[in-house]
Amino acid sequence: MTATAYHPVDLEPSLLTHGTYSIRRRRSRLDVSTLLGVTVVLLYVLPGTLIVPNLTYAGRPALLVAMLLFAWWCLARLNPRLLLMGPQPIRWVLCVYLVAHLLSYLAGLMRGLPSQEANAQDFAMLQLFEFLGIALIAADGIRNWDRLNRVLRVAVWCSGFMAIVGILQAVFKYDVSAHLVIPGLEVKGGLAGFGQRGDEGQFRVAGTTVHYIEYSAVMAMMVPFAIHVARFAPQKGHRRLAAVCAMLAAVANPMSISRTGIVALALALLVMVPIWSWRLRYTFLFLGAGAVMAITLLKPGVLGTLKAMFLNVGVDPSIEGRTNDYDLVSHFFGQRPWLGRGPRTLLDHPVHDTILDNQWLYTLVTGGVLGVLALLAVHVVSIVLAVIAFRRATRDEDRHLCVALISAQVVAVVVGGTFDSLYYTTFAMSLALFVGLSGAVWRLTHPARIIRTSTVRGLD
Repeated sequence: MTATAYHPVDLEPSLLTHGTYSIRRRRSRLDVSTLLGVTVVLLYVLPGTLIVPNLTYAGRPALLVAMLLFAWWCLARLNPRLLLMGPQPIRWVLCVYLVAHLLSYLAGLMRGLPSQEANAQDFAMLQLFEFLGIALIAADGIRNWDRLNRVLRVAVWCSGFMAIVGILQAVFKYDVSAHLVIPGLEVKGGLAGFGQRGDEGQFRVAGTTVHYIEYSAVMAMMVPFAIHVARFAPQKGHRRLAAVCAMLAAVANPMSISRTGIVALALALLVMVPIWSWRLRYTFLFLGAGAVMAITLLKPGVLGTLKAMFLNVGVDPSIEGRTNDYDLVSHFFGQRPWLGRGPRTLLDHPVHDTILDNQWLYTLVTGGVLGVLALLAVHVVSIVLAVIAFRRATRDEDRHLCVALISAQVVAVVVGGTFDSLYYTTFAMSLALFVGLSGAVWRLTHPARIIRTSTVRGLD
């Protein structure tokens, strides 16, 4: 790797304490970026229902690593010698998010919970700590641009693998994810399988995720990052591979036959277009036409089904089901408007949660107004930090990444109105990573050396 591949400030020494200096280019065998990469691999490559035996869905291998990251971050905050220092706005907004959940949790306990709701509430808190673990350790622990870009490359490669799984499922109607079940783990509740959609024998695929809409949303969210790596990766082979992954994700997105996925992909690219040159815009317009042709050849009828879904929104039973939930939401909100019923306690079945297909309404019912405001604050602060980093950045590469992070938050805000996005852990943990990276780019572009150098010492 040439010296130009590193950001110039990576070599700047910072005086942390008396006689203690640090540089962000320090290497170690096991650091935050490595564990984040491992988390992403486990999250995207293994099926979403594959868990450690005798555990709940919070026992996914990726989520267990995320819990380890949360414990690591807490230890780093308790011990100043671990070099986790300097301000970080993401910490404050996630603290507000945590407090909102805790207050809602206590409100649920005070009203008295049946065992199913109590278990669901405990599971929600476990998932929250896993979300915080990824977001906080990414914001505070990624030591330089090189390590951040390595995490992005791993995420892009893994999203390309997930796209291939979904495309193979769609083309051959064969569940490839069944071969990704590794010994020592168990499948809880079965694999996602295929879902009938449309009147022409079309079916939906979910790749390695739990749900079809989740799959399309993750694919849409990853396209801008694949484009980023395709433009700015230091090695030509990496750029070409990322370009292939971007095309695969764009092709796989419609395979789930989801309006949400199409809208999410359009929004993600719409946010990116202003920063692109006209030449790049024409290039991606050409590639988009190629993607449409590929979809038509690989799975005929999908685009027609999607077109009919958009044209027949007024008579779509899924839309009617969403609107029919408004009375239920109004009923529960009127009972506990401020703190809600308690995290994930909206149950109508002894085992399964009530699905409102709207994360914002679900948060309103279970977390109250305070929960909605806290979730909105996470999105808004992440966008603001990425915008600040965009204005500070001097390199096109860094500015492009900031816009990609903004697109991820815009997608998350919008798709939260079309399905219970945080209910599904692949999407939720992907969002956590991008929230953390928004804090990381804010820190790495900060003019104060001591803030830029904030890091977590490697485990070795």
